[in-house]
Amino acid sequence: MTTGFNFYELKISDRLPTPSGTALAIMQLAQREDASAQELTHVVQADPALTGRLLRLVNSPLVGVRRSVVYVGEAVALLGMTTVKQVALSLSLVGKYRQGHCDAFDYAAYWTNSLASAVALQALAGRERVVPPEEAFTLGLLADIGRLALATCWPAEFAACLRRASGWALCELERARFAIDHDELSLMLLDDWGFPSVFLEALKRSLEAETAEESRTARLARQLAFARPIAAYVGADQNSRQVLLPELQALMTRHALGAEALEALLAQVESEWREWGELIGIETGRKPSADVAREAPPVAKLDAGGLDVLLVDDDPVMLEWLAGQIEAEGHRVAVCRDGESALKYALTHSPQMVITDWRMTPMDGLQLCRALRASAFGKSLYVIMFTVTEDEDALVKAFAAGIDDYIIKPTSVKILSARIRAGQRIINLQQDLISERKRIERYSAELAVVNRRLETMAHTDLLTGLPNRRYGLGRLEQEWMGAQRFHRPLSVMMLDLDHFKSVNDAFGHDVGDKVLAHAAKLMRATLRVNDIVCRFGGEEFLVIAPDTEGSAALQLAERVRRGIEGHQPEELALAHPLTVSIGVSVSMGDQPGWRDLIKLADQALYQVKQTGRNGVKLAP
Repeated sequence: MTTGFNFYELKISDRLPTPSGTALAIMQLAQREDASAQELTHVVQADPALTGRLLRLVNSPLVGVRRSVVYVGEAVALLGMTTVKQVALSLSLVGKYRQGHCDAFDYAAYWTNSLASAVALQALAGRERVVPPEEAFTLGLLADIGRLALATCWPAEFAACLRRASGWALCELERARFAIDHDELSLMLLDDWGFPSVFLEALKRSLEAETAEESRTARLARQLAFARPIAAYVGADQNSRQVLLPELQALMTRHALGAEALEALLAQVESEWREWGELIGIETGRKPSADVAREAPPVAKLDAGGLDVLLVDDDPVMLEWLAGQIEAEGHRVAVCRDGESALKYALTHSPQMVITDWRMTPMDGLQLCRALRASAFGKSLYVIMFTVTEDEDALVKAFAAGIDDYIIKPTSVKILSARIRAGQRIINLQQDLISERKRIERYSAELAVVNRRLETMAHTDLLTGLPNRRYGLGRLEQEWMGAQRFHRPLSVMMLDLDHFKSVNDAFGHDVGDKVLAHAAKLMRATLRVNDIVCRFGGEEFLVIAPDTEGSAALQLAERVRRGIEGHQPEELALAHPLTVSIGVSVSMGDQPGWRDLIKLADQALYQVKQTGRNGVKLAP
């Protein structure tokens, strides 16, 4: 990445979108070659919501199992590690970031479009197998995660950007305000979460002009670029689809699709998009089934000052009477008749208080309470339990399971109201603490933005927009220490624009500045996601290529050389074609040191200059 943005500083601030602990554990398991289905089952079973969704998926038309599956271990075996990881990651991020504080950011539309992109990319990968379709789904879902990250970290500032601009203008505004844009932040997040380098490089290239190259990376990049208009089409109304269809028809031949095949592909994507939306709780325009509607009853719209209460009892008469009494106190009440449906409702609708009976089947009140407390949301939920017993041991057991209060049946309306008011005081205190924490976070975020702007100014070359010499030297030392610690290669390139002095002498410094900016832009475009390019001084540039040995570094240098030679600044009538000379050096372990890497690359660069320029050379 060629930006001076400090990703790790932002990461440790704990404001970035982050998968749940369960999802991260599954992702780590998926990277192990010796991971077993039994280990995966144990991790999944610790998350009741994920367990329920996996069972629902394996029994859905998306999988097509002919018999009912009720054991999560069997579901894991049938779905496989990749699909379980895909569902866990999707659920954890959608569940945690369904709403937020950036009022100009449409969270629902973001997830709807991201899901459509995921399904579209999965379908394209199934037709032309560049990467496994299940992995393509995850890449498609998170390809634009940088937008959500900006909305999460700086809600007010990002809202101001969204109101002023869109498209490339938005990216420029983001870079001016945050020292990074949402596309670059997406790449950083996916890199941090362990996505393969081919995914990162393809995502980067999908945002650039299309090439005819047939490498695996280029083909995946074309699929990503095609998935975006497909996603826009399936999420659009009929009138908008007529406007979007010509773009799809123009692109279809590049993917060996005829008119009928395109129509079938769009129908497949729309169908699977709606199925996935129902599974993971993303709105796609389909009304929920009767079963889902019963699991998630609508919340009554009453006085906004009351609580959102989930009432759980298997006695329909008692349920109706209690709901009426609680609503009369000004609260909003949803009802469920068993623990399982109550758990699903609570995890998707986030009530403030749960009032549940103890004795129910198949999941009783204690089991419901334990399951809620096992989730991040349920830890702060206020739970009151109805019970017919006053036995001390039984009540101690209930409090150990996580209840906050209890009411003895038969219930007194006055006692019920008093217990709810006591719980409401606790809930209000929690909300006050949350508001105060958000206020502090907002001030902290504003201060961080100011500090980041100052740091960016100190580390950025204003002419080219690249990091400057000061940043480059500090970053090289960091990368060298990391390479030494993990016994990985590190390559350095010194680049010098050929005949640059003659440009300044013949045309003046204004034209020279344009040549420098043009060359810097080409370097950004041809280097890889994890490479760092800096303006070292004058017409010299420094490239740091982590985890890159000699032959790969030479290939990369040659790609940069060809990229500059093949894209001349046509608006400038230069006396000599714009070319570059490049010297390359490589470090393995602790030899040579990071300062010596620059000296060796500079010596190799000098040899290229002495032998005719416009070439690359690896230092011995």
